Amino acid sequence: MSKIKTFKGPGLRTENIPQAKHKKNKWRNIRWFVLLFFNILFFASFYFDIQILEGSLSASRFLGFHLIDPLAAFQVILSSRILMVNLVIGVITIFIIYLMLGGRTFCSWICPYHWLAELGEKIHLILKHHNKIKEHAFDKKIRYIFYGLFLGLSFLTGYTIFETINPVAIISRSIVYGPALLLVWVFALLVFEVVYSKRAWCRYFCPVGVSYQLIGYVSPLRIKWDKEKCSNCKRCQNVCLVPYVLHNSVNKDNSMYIDSGACTRCGLCIDICDDEALSFGLKYLDKII
Repeated sequence: MSKIKTFKGPGLRTENIPQAKHKKNKWRNIRWFVLLFFNILFFASFYFDIQILEGSLSASRFLGFHLIDPLAAFQVILSSRILMVNLVIGVITIFIIYLMLGGRTFCSWICPYHWLAELGEKIHLILKHHNKIKEHAFDKKIRYIFYGLFLGLSFLTGYTIFETINPVAIISRSIVYGPALLLVWVFALLVFEVVYSKRAWCRYFCPVGVSYQLIGYVSPLRIKWDKEKCSNCKRCQNVCLVPYVLHNSVNKDNSMYIDSGACTRCGLCIDICDDEALSFGLKYLDKII
């Protein structure tokens, strides 16, 4: 017989709910493995010259197929005033991949800074628990301002300025080609997140995620919510890497999909849900397949 767990608190139903039988941290462990695997593959491909995954997360080739981050591609096009075929192919390939995988899946499943920020968040929460620091939030629209700003700077200056300070690109290049002085900037960013605002770069500032967020709006792969199973404990909101995506969920037909493009499909909400009210699903397609 499964164990019984009781939820109590303001605004919550008080009742006995069977604990879930799913494995704790299942999706987090799978996600970390995938993230570390692909980033190590960049290093191995360069170091051992096996030519499987060449380049970095800004622009690469996987088994000969061109891949390029959309923001990086737009910067190159605007700075050079040249529309190169390889850039178009790389962006289209990335669009197709993340259309299937869910947009900001890139952020939680591939981005190496995201993994470091998750570890930094653990330190932040410990310090906050001991009242050593306070949490600070920013306007989530800042990333859109940065997106337009750096595209404009690329056009005006002829340089891809953002790529010099992009922590994703810095870490990716350092993995492949060796440590660089710019890692000091990445470390400073992590310290800022630990002592002032947890996951500030990923949640509020990073313009890289904007392109993937737009793809995420139309991607069929979503987090699915079953209201009938949900006890409204809100533990999913506490662990969500981008918590505002879960705050305004509205139920239709006793089940729904989280429609925010900002959702990273990290799976932490699924792992924490003892009600088993959350799962991965395919919006648009679930009535067909």
